[in-house]
Amino acid sequence: MRFPLILASVSALALAAGCTPEANVNASRVAGAGLDEGSFGNTTMNNHLVMTGQQNAVVNLSRQFAAEAPTMVNFEFNSSALDATARSALDQQAAWISGYPGVRFRVYGHTDKVGGNAFNRRLGQRRANTVVNYLVSRGISRSRLEAVVSFGETQPLVVTQGRERRNRRTVTEVSGFLKGRQQVQDGKYALFSYTETITSAAEPHDLVIIDSEGQAEER
Repeated sequence: MRFPLILASVSALALAAGCTPEANVNASRVAGAGLDEGSFGNTTMNNHLVMTGQQNAVVNLSRQFAAEAPTMVNFEFNSSALDATARSALDQQAAWISGYPGVRFRVYGHTDKVGGNAFNRRLGQRRANTVVNYLVSRGISRSRLEAVVSFGETQPLVVTQGRERRNRRTVTEVSGFLKGRQQVQDGKYALFSYTETITSAAEPHDLVIIDSEGQAEER
């Protein structure tokens, strides 16, 4: 007659353990949320870019561009006009971009947080368009430049509601390659690599044994 009482006690303990703050937090999470760290949905795309040699190339070029040219220019309050400092930075961008004719670039426009979001998005877009037009005037093909994304006031460098010049900016980044770029790896390359590996393993090799004194003996 004790067994029902014991089972009831165990059940009560289990329920109590399940009502801890940690259990409540876990129970409220969407199933599988821990698996998606921001790239889960892009697995196929990333795999394609890596296998064709584009992913590493874009990352490396982006780092090189940021190291060798100023990627950001700033603007006066409520303005999309380029001052002398901005034009000098864009001249350096144009010189760098001209050395990589097969690469595409994207210009992002940003504002500070003064004013409404809709107005700031339009202002950020105008700033991006201004930068693209200037780069085109310096000989860069418009087909290689994109100014269709504006982050407006949503990505400030300095978190403040007031006027902040560092937030009023455009950022130029490497975005990819023009169509027709020769791929680094394809099925033929993989077959060649596989064949070479098998052939090398099948070739006769001399067995060399190193004794305790470091002397080599072939067998």
